[in-house]
Amino acid sequence: MSAPTTTQETGAADAQAAQLPVGRSDLPPGWLEVTSMDMDAQGVARRPDGKVVFIDGALPGELVTANVHRKKNNWEAASLLQIHRESSQRVRPGCPHFGLHAGACGGCKMQHLHVAAQVAIKQRVLEDNLWHLGKVKAETIYRPIEGPAWGYRFRARLSVRYVPKKDKVLVGFHERKSRYIADMETCKILPPHVDAMLMPLRALIGSMDARDTCPQIELACGDEVTALVLRHLEPLSDADKDRLRDFAGRYAVQWWLQPKGPDTAHLLDEGGRQLAYALPDFGIDMPFKPTDFTQVNPHINRVLVTRALRLLDARRTERVIDWFCGLGNFTLPIATQAGQVLGIEGSEALVARSRENLAKNQSARAEGPELAPTSFVARNLFEMTPEMLFADGRADKWLVDPPREGAFALAKALADIHQARIGAEDAPVLPDGGADWTPPRRIVYVSCNPATLARDAGLLVHQAGYRCVAAGVVNMFPHTAHVESMAVFELA
Repeated sequence: MSAPTTTQETGAADAQAAQLPVGRSDLPPGWLEVTSMDMDAQGVARRPDGKVVFIDGALPGELVTANVHRKKNNWEAASLLQIHRESSQRVRPGCPHFGLHAGACGGCKMQHLHVAAQVAIKQRVLEDNLWHLGKVKAETIYRPIEGPAWGYRFRARLSVRYVPKKDKVLVGFHERKSRYIADMETCKILPPHVDAMLMPLRALIGSMDARDTCPQIELACGDEVTALVLRHLEPLSDADKDRLRDFAGRYAVQWWLQPKGPDTAHLLDEGGRQLAYALPDFGIDMPFKPTDFTQVNPHINRVLVTRALRLLDARRTERVIDWFCGLGNFTLPIATQAGQVLGIEGSEALVARSRENLAKNQSARAEGPELAPTSFVARNLFEMTPEMLFADGRADKWLVDPPREGAFALAKALADIHQARIGAEDAPVLPDGGADWTPPRRIVYVSCNPATLARDAGLLVHQAGYRCVAAGVVNMFPHTAHVESMAVFELA
């Protein structure tokens, strides 16, 4: 439960508020008992009159007093003022820029909580969302997927600003709940070699003619290459380009320049090694551009792909569809196991990149087993219909990996087909061409938003004829409130 900002979040907040215990009346005036943590990493307490209080910086199990800075009819937003009983899970933050103080970095929200407790809370968030929003309970809860808690963030968008009053350049994340950039000298969630570059980057930008017109540096680390994409609003001088080259030589980075949108990003100097990451369990190598979407945490991504494919259990006799396939992060590993694979993605540019990656990996396997016949198509996945599902053909299994918006249209199309076939009242009329079409027997759903997963799970379980056989969290972003998860559905 979080302080609601949208209609959907308000519904989730009201549903969970009903489950919270009434606040204790035996505490001293102003004291609050924190009973849980919300999806924005705020402690959640309840006053004796039933009003919910969201407390920034408080942890479950603590007795606190708080400074209220926002009041609504049913809830209040506050910040931690004093701890009267401390949680046994409270730890010293690993970064000096973390905290509630003025200027604190907003990149992390849970460094004050032991990482094992972070994972437990994320698991609870997943289960609560499945039940309260989707009325779904997974038959099995998987052990969480975990990895390194520090130095894991191989992708990051760092804001840049020259501050004339201080005569300094800031490079980093925004301050907590602020549009200002935090004055960061270190960042422990970035890889150590990138963390060591923060202050030199500040000095570099400060030395450039274009220091006032470079608002962003995007970081993308591959297995062997570190790329930095410099967003610049005006053309760079030759002197500035030489400064970038000198920095690249000293810190072993690859500079890309981005004068406008992401599709304008290009290498400062051609040549050099290609940005890529490997999926060694499947013998797959994934080249990518620094502006392409790839997972932030490569350690977790490898484990995630391996577990997802184990759960999918594709056979050489089966056809599999990978929805929201991106660059083929799941599609190409699936092609090492299935008989036929179709990857579907909303972006034509990503589909083209997926085809390139397929060809590269196919040619690299000349002496090993070939990849299954695999094709990629572009489709608006937020406007899926039963007719479009029929056109894409039947598949034995699906892998679904949508963005935060989820896969509602896809789940709704499945539900409409099922409701029509069982003769449900008010069921839609199905288009022609689906007589021989059958739904997938198994769906592995990888989610970056437990609320939209829960919504889609409700459709699949209550209207499309599936069971939620298992679910679990993936700690892709330690020390943040981000909840990545995975669920498996099978035909009932």
